[in-house]
Amino acid sequence: MTSLQSEIEQRGKRIFELVDKYPESLFSKAGFYQRLMTLSMRDEQLKLQLFRFVAVLPSLHTSDEIIEHLQEYFADGHESRKVAQFLGVGIRLAGIAPWISGPILRWNVSEMARQFIAGRNPIDVMRTLRKRQAQNIGFTVDLLGEAVVSETEADEYAARYLDLLEGLARETKNWTDALENNSELFPVVNLSVKISALYSQISPDDPAETIAHLAPKLRPLLRRARELGAFINFDMESYAHKNSTLELFKTVFTEEEFKDWPHAGIVIQAYLRDSDADLRDLIEWGRARGTRFAVRLVKGAYWDYETTKSRQNGWDCPVYLQKPESDANFEMLTRLLLENESIVTSAFGSHNVRSIAHAQALAEQLGIDRSRFEFQLLYGMAGPIKRALVEMGYRVREYCPVGELLPGMSYLVRRLLENTSNEGFLRAKFSENAPAKELLRDPREILRRSRNGVLPPPNATINMTTTIPKTQLGAHYENAPLTNFALPENQEKMRAALREQRNQFGRKVPLTINGEKIWTDKMFSSVNPSQPDQIVGYAAEAGIPEAERAVAAARAAFEKWGRTSFEERCQLLERAAEILERRRFELSALEVFEVGKPWAEADGDIREAIDFCTFYARQMRLIGRPRLTQNVPGEESYQHYWPRGVALVIAPWNFPMAILCGMVSAALVTGNTVIMKPSEQSVIIGAMLMEIYEEAGVPPGVLNFLNGKGSVIGAHMVDHKDVDLIAFTGSREVGLWIWESAGKTREGQRELKRVICEMGGKNAMIVDSDADLDEAIVDSIYSAFGFQGQKCSALSRLIVLEENYDRVMERLLGAAASVRVGNPEEPGIMVGPVIDEAAYRRILDYIEVGKNEATLAYQSTDLPPHGYFIPPTIFTGLKPNMQIACEEIFGPVLSVIKVRDLDEAIEVANGIDYALTGGFFSRSPANIERIKAQLEAGNVYINRPCTGAIVGRHPFGGFKMSGSGTKAGGKDYLLNFLIPRVVTENVARHGLAPEKTPEYRDEFLWPKH
Repeated sequence: MTSLQSEIEQRGKRIFELVDKYPESLFSKAGFYQRLMTLSMRDEQLKLQLFRFVAVLPSLHTSDEIIEHLQEYFADGHESRKVAQFLGVGIRLAGIAPWISGPILRWNVSEMARQFIAGRNPIDVMRTLRKRQAQNIGFTVDLLGEAVVSETEADEYAARYLDLLEGLARETKNWTDALENNSELFPVVNLSVKISALYSQISPDDPAETIAHLAPKLRPLLRRARELGAFINFDMESYAHKNSTLELFKTVFTEEEFKDWPHAGIVIQAYLRDSDADLRDLIEWGRARGTRFAVRLVKGAYWDYETTKSRQNGWDCPVYLQKPESDANFEMLTRLLLENESIVTSAFGSHNVRSIAHAQALAEQLGIDRSRFEFQLLYGMAGPIKRALVEMGYRVREYCPVGELLPGMSYLVRRLLENTSNEGFLRAKFSENAPAKELLRDPREILRRSRNGVLPPPNATINMTTTIPKTQLGAHYENAPLTNFALPENQEKMRAALREQRNQFGRKVPLTINGEKIWTDKMFSSVNPSQPDQIVGYAAEAGIPEAERAVAAARAAFEKWGRTSFEERCQLLERAAEILERRRFELSALEVFEVGKPWAEADGDIREAIDFCTFYARQMRLIGRPRLTQNVPGEESYQHYWPRGVALVIAPWNFPMAILCGMVSAALVTGNTVIMKPSEQSVIIGAMLMEIYEEAGVPPGVLNFLNGKGSVIGAHMVDHKDVDLIAFTGSREVGLWIWESAGKTREGQRELKRVICEMGGKNAMIVDSDADLDEAIVDSIYSAFGFQGQKCSALSRLIVLEENYDRVMERLLGAAASVRVGNPEEPGIMVGPVIDEAAYRRILDYIEVGKNEATLAYQSTDLPPHGYFIPPTIFTGLKPNMQIACEEIFGPVLSVIKVRDLDEAIEVANGIDYALTGGFFSRSPANIERIKAQLEAGNVYINRPCTGAIVGRHPFGGFKMSGSGTKAGGKDYLLNFLIPRVVTENVARHGLAPEKTPEYRDEFLWPKH
């Protein structure tokens, strides 16, 4: 055992001895809270339901609502008995006297919140702080409710921070530090600030803009804090905000006014894999600045969020996955801080006695006086540990949240999760009474034993996706990861790609027919909708002769391609996916210029194209081999699929790579030959897909590329006798014409035409009376105005129950006024230009209709001077049958409809011609189940945006006038491109038959290769 480990154990045992002098359960408040925590630690599923119920409770306004939700959350008989154990007579009273049990439940949860929330307001919190002062415990105060959705709310928080600072300074002006030595390093007044509370439009991909916006808001607060002799600490939140927070801290405190001020600090989260690099960078910055600063070292409070988000997006997980890894890193960072004590003041934020004892022992070893650092612990937790540290002569500060119950619920639930975590120190010590020797083990030794002696390198990352190829049979399908624009290297790659694409403005692209590059006498231009005088590129325009050549080439190529092994076709798609990935930033940048997509939207489109290639290759492998229909003695009967023939793919401009690539890839992998016609507005992107497939090795004639007017070449090919299948995504008007025209049999036609028709939507989202408005408002704004509302899935009708209407509208209008509108070449933009002048005029006409029919509640006025920019617009006072409430607008226009109750909401949502996407925000399990059963939409989204379908995860497509019921990115989508065929053979000879017939056999191919 090392001398340091021996010292850690001695100090840890001393802390435990002092803790045991003042025995206390994990849950310092008895009664309801203690029963709740004890029960939740026994049953993970029940814990989830309990915490969800606790989270929704403050938004319920009547006793009847409380009891209804209680019964919905714990409908299961077994769970109900468990809940009854901790609620006592609560449930039994519900049926008899809800006016009694409802208030009792609300009071109990309010009291539980007070376990962790130091006060409702600055006056209230002072009672708590005075008690702590008498116990020689300092404070840092934080305002709860950091989920701001508008700049109005952000400005209110800035004012509240300033008021809180003034109040704390006034009430504590005669207070002194608990330790006399080095008190100049630790001002009495200590305020913790979350930057997300000060700006509603923080974008991880644009830290410069974040800093430019936040610095002016912070300066008055910092200036006043300095005048009052207070300390300001920047809290750290999710990983997406980490880099912006660090850069903001370094930028502001390098300014002339603040560079010599030592009373500023920032948080480092030890569960982050790159925390070592961040801390070293901060220390280097601090030495260059020449003034002391502080670091609060914590483990981190967003582990569940970070791991879930990483899995969803296919990212390397930024946090350590095992608690001993975070503990070991905490100790390494502790050493780094203490070794640089000359420039940085350390605050160790942990309840783990091992971590605390390690900091004490290491400081002693390095000769650092105990008065030159402090320990910080959360209000309402680990009281005995705080008392022990004070008795040992260390400086202790309590992190004290201040706020009302409703905005404080997310903080409360995080604390509940922390207290009941299987790996939590407090649970192990105070609830499970683990022995001191076990609690003081070296985390590195724990890791060595779990990994056969192997430790990960300090900054190692881990990809949480599977290593099995996503197209391999039996593998769990994994989508391509989104680009994480919070990472500076990805921001720079995107900027470089934008510069390169701008240099290629004016390029010319030909038609491709039978592998030949064809130029015509006519060229048409594709312009940048943000600056229409900029021509992104020119494309050769096809006419009827070129359309005839393309159909003939595809028909001729079909004979061989249709009889090519499905494995060869699958590999073609996989090679295309690899090229798409390699050219990802280039293609995303092109979309920014040609169709006005913001960074993340453009990247998402390329990601979806990659997914279509890999997913359809995987699905084709699953259905490619003939499969036995039934195992019958003496007979072999196999069903398999043949391609339909020549496919005409007509794609829109709004998802210019994803939808085009999806339909083309589905047609190719199933053995059809293809004529692809991209939209005139996104023809350069279409030409890039042709390039990609040529590089991937598509044979001549199998894929042909035509640019031209849909009314000319599109109409001609739809009616062509040799076109067997039409895959269309676009407007209702054109889709219905194709559906009708394809139903007519032409002279010489050999097949009934198959039409895959995906059209528009007039999508509704319903906001229930108990909805989480922090989520509902943010997701509604994004669904309505993201990419200028130019998605067939975009939110067009927001249906709000009247009980919630005023609260929803107040926050919705403020959020809309805060949305960033501008050129999507800049990161962080939500609303860019609409696609062209025709769309611009049409949407403005609809807005005029809305002004005559309804009430214009909001319309943005801050627009760029050039380009096809439509202001985000919100109408209220609508009746469901009004024109703007029924017709697809395809722009940033939102209609808000007030309804009496959920019955009327469903009636309004379903009462139109479309059925594409729909959404619902609620925390009522019963209402959620009802929406799942009754909302008429091809894709129903609960408590999330109604846009952003992911291949394989959310097969996409609607019915009614939204489409023919197909599901792009779904397991059965490829069947639309295929003809089923059954081959039956009598294999019995003179009564003898094989005992067993294989379930699968090789393809029916001739001649065999």
